[in-house]
Amino acid sequence: MSDLLDDPIPGQNTPEYSVSEISGEVKKTLEGSFGRIRVRGEVGRVFKARSGHLYYDVKDDRSVLACTTWKGQIAGLSVVPEEGLEVVVTGRLTAFGAQSKYNLNVDEVAVAGQGALMALLEKRKKQLEAEGLFAPERKKQLPYLPQIIGVVTSPSGAVIRDILHRLRDRFPRKVLIWPVAVQGANCAPEVARAIEGFNKLTPGGALPRPDLIIVARGGGSIEDLWGFNEEVVARATAASDIPLISAVGHETDTTLIDFVSDRRAPTPTAAAELAVPVRMELLAWTGEQGARLSRAATDAVQRRSQRLRDLSRALPRAETLLDTPRQRLDQVSERLPNALIRGVQNRRVKLLDTSAHLRPSTLRGLVETRRDRWHNLSSRLSLRPIQRELETRRDSLNRLTERLNTAQATRLDRLRQQLDATDRLRETLSYKATLDRGYAVVRAEGDVVTTKSQASKHAVLEIEFADGRLKTGGATKSPIKKAKPDAPDQGSLF
Repeated sequence: MSDLLDDPIPGQNTPEYSVSEISGEVKKTLEGSFGRIRVRGEVGRVFKARSGHLYYDVKDDRSVLACTTWKGQIAGLSVVPEEGLEVVVTGRLTAFGAQSKYNLNVDEVAVAGQGALMALLEKRKKQLEAEGLFAPERKKQLPYLPQIIGVVTSPSGAVIRDILHRLRDRFPRKVLIWPVAVQGANCAPEVARAIEGFNKLTPGGALPRPDLIIVARGGGSIEDLWGFNEEVVARATAASDIPLISAVGHETDTTLIDFVSDRRAPTPTAAAELAVPVRMELLAWTGEQGARLSRAATDAVQRRSQRLRDLSRALPRAETLLDTPRQRLDQVSERLPNALIRGVQNRRVKLLDTSAHLRPSTLRGLVETRRDRWHNLSSRLSLRPIQRELETRRDSLNRLTERLNTAQATRLDRLRQQLDATDRLRETLSYKATLDRGYAVVRAEGDVVTTKSQASKHAVLEIEFADGRLKTGGATKSPIKKAKPDAPDQGSLF
């Protein structure tokens, strides 16, 4: 009896929780106790899932806190977490019951101090330099006088007014302005899209492509200028086919875009001065060069004229140059008739000497000798080997003829069988086989009619059945005899 009245094992009457219930209670406790918090630490492992969500760790020398930033929250981050960066993250602490883990849902990331920003900047700079984005050989030459200048900056600041004023004073040019945010979270993506957008414009189109791009912003702190230190801006600048001038901040400010751009200007006003020359100076220089060219041409003509006069005084008169050749011509013309007569006489004597050796008896003896030699050679030739060779060749020709006839007959039989098979296939696929199953073909004026609207337009219709044709409408109503199958084309092979 004492055993039945004793209490059971201590704690056995404690209420039981399901796994989901205890996970929910833990989550409520965490979120209710902490709410929205800020945590400082060093970014550890960073992983971006295919879904677009960002997973990373924030740690100190003893512990690690798992952090999550959802895909829709990433665009609102002023700084994207990178491994090794010291940051201050802000968000809500929550629990993930499916794996008995807790993490911090981060919607705001800030760099912890200027030293961390400089360390991150130096890290990015070394990475881009290793990839060759700062190499001098990849930088493009600026056009001497661009027709159209594209400016990437804020449309409401003093920077664009300074650039336009300086261009108007030096050399007025057409300017396309691409408005962007020059600080904050939207700065980097908007600047990168602006550079890419200018490059995608068609040269000579409705909105023409600029010959030069200026990326400009006034001075500010490193946090204000941080958008121009983002990797996306640096890579867009390096990929630009249009020469680009960076004019971000004051002369002492340096950003990553300054190293990647084709030319760095200390101020936006200096960028306008690099973009175009001074028009009045150019006109003055052009006039001066034209005057120098005219003077040089006049001096060159005068020097050559004087040189020609000096050389002409050293030459003898034309009459004295022709005296000796004229006298020599007279002497030769006097000697020419006698020389021609002597030449003819010498050739006549030589002809007589040569013809004296050509006698008829000599020629006849030579002909007889050649005839005897020909008879001797012909007597030595026998016709029997030639006849045997002819017989052999005739037998070979007869055998080849028989083989050719046999092959031709075999080929003709095969082709005839193929033709018969094709003709049977044609009969099978012909529409006449369809007529045998009760169908008919309606024609009007020789054309096939397939719809009621077409048939209503004609007074006379011709209907073809399997056993003949019949006209309907009009005066003629006698059936038409069955048409004979079309005869084969007389010009075909079979």
